[in-house]
Amino acid sequence: MPASTGFDDPDLPPTPTEEHRFPCDTCGSDLRFDPERYLLVCDHCGNTEEISGTRGLHTPIAELDFQAALASALPQSQMEDTRVTTCPNCAAQVEFDPGKHATECPFCATPVVIDTGVNRHIKPRAVLPFGLTEDAARDAMTDWLGSLWFAPNGLQEYARKGRKMQGIYVPYWTYDADTRSSYSGERGTVYYVTQTVMRDGKRVQQQVPKIRWRATSGRVARFFDDVLVLASKSLPKRFTDALAPWDLAALEPYAPEYLAGFRAEAYAVTLDEGYAQAREVMDAMIQRDVRFDIGGDRQRIHNIQTQVSDVTFKHILLPVWLAAYKYRGKTYRFVVNGRTGSVQGERPYSAVKITFAVILGLIVAGVFGYFMALQK
Repeated sequence: MPASTGFDDPDLPPTPTEEHRFPCDTCGSDLRFDPERYLLVCDHCGNTEEISGTRGLHTPIAELDFQAALASALPQSQMEDTRVTTCPNCAAQVEFDPGKHATECPFCATPVVIDTGVNRHIKPRAVLPFGLTEDAARDAMTDWLGSLWFAPNGLQEYARKGRKMQGIYVPYWTYDADTRSSYSGERGTVYYVTQTVMRDGKRVQQQVPKIRWRATSGRVARFFDDVLVLASKSLPKRFTDALAPWDLAALEPYAPEYLAGFRAEAYAVTLDEGYAQAREVMDAMIQRDVRFDIGGDRQRIHNIQTQVSDVTFKHILLPVWLAAYKYRGKTYRFVVNGRTGSVQGERPYSAVKITFAVILGLIVAGVFGYFMALQK
């Protein structure tokens, strides 16, 4: 048996949900979506099939009414029942094949027993299809890992062997809203006065800045389009934020064929929770607009009153390649933007390498100090 490297290689199960399985017309095996060829591909016999849809036609994706959704008044056609389970470690809610009863969480490699319940939720309206193959995502991850300092040798070995990554569609909300805001505040104008001060025992004159404040008020308006909010709790937000930007202009109307061969995470952030986060983004932008409208050299904002109308939303799925591994009992994750190849992740540090670097630094400093002493 080979010696342990300290890594536990999670068997990230690739089985998609039953709803997203498409049998090959030729041999009956499952088809998968190939990002490189933009086709459904059978790995067993090589058969390919086109994806039904409107790729490249820039078909408008209809928004849904926010208030109707809160009142549970959306059309039944916008709802669906799926079988999901919640990971006890990272809280991911991932859809699973009905035939499975136990597996590992693809987000953190924690063993989970799959629930038998059914979850009713809002259907996705749009999907951003994977644009990178697993090989391309692994290359991006390997380059990123190779740039890390003080990484354990086992981590480099993990990247070199190219262990399997999991393609997952991560849920997001987008919000549109029309806003009109009235404000009160003050505009500051900087002016200078000449003052005499003592410097090195001498009287000198210097220009001192002062601010003249004047009360002001006004109105600003802004339409917000596609304010993006992560609807997952399974990945650190700092990772997903750093994967931006997403080319939302390339969103396609939702078609389950895009999910063939991939996993899809169910949303864990509710629609109203997501809207509260979107409002924080909107309010920050409105405050910036107010400061610009006040003008001057400085601004003070005393009050902003905002009226929000025509709020709409979409549930969308964005592509992420993910690898989860364990090192000395702790889970680490890499995430790769499935369109751009941008990489983020957690990483362990090698205590041996850090100790060696410190000792080497002390030796170099000691040698340098010795030769400096000889020159005195």
